[in-house]
Amino acid sequence: MTARAYLAFLVLLSMERLVELWISKRNARASLARGGVEVGRAHYRVMTALHTAFLLSCAVEVVGLGRPFPGAPGWAALGGVLAAQALRYWAIATLGGQWNTRVIVVPSEAPVVGGPYRWVRHPNYVSVIVEIALVPLVHGAWMTALAFSIANAALLTVRIRAEERALGGPYAVAFAGRPRFIPGRRAAGR
Repeated sequence: MTARAYLAFLVLLSMERLVELWISKRNARASLARGGVEVGRAHYRVMTALHTAFLLSCAVEVVGLGRPFPGAPGWAALGGVLAAQALRYWAIATLGGQWNTRVIVVPSEAPVVGGPYRWVRHPNYVSVIVEIALVPLVHGAWMTALAFSIANAALLTVRIRAEERALGGPYAVAFAGRPRFIPGRRAAGR
């Protein structure tokens, strides 16, 4: 894969994110109209900045540092990214109108426990973790993969705590014993 093809891949990924933001805004408006309450606005700004800087860093590291395409590991990383995309869209489709990029809870709505939520509490975050680790590695941008994986882990620690706290008792009951990220693992004590 050439650097030019990788940059085109990043542009497509960016366009996909813009479509997701459009869907998110539509769903957020509908959730707020149904009495939804938003939490975590401060970390949402950080998350937006992190994801924007991530895509830019991928391009800068590949072009600026002349990272070569790593061959088979790059293709494997691309396969992982595509699998993460499939998981993301399965999670989005399962949540339907309840999905958005903000933390908005409609108190009258029951937690969604179908689709990939049968096995883990946060399948969408699993896909984000995989993407942040693997999108840079598609073209050998290991510094971006490392730095942004660490930053994303810190951000998700804050976000998941805020989200689970906002979802409250019904969520805690529905997901008791279900692991956050890895199917088959026992959930940590809450």
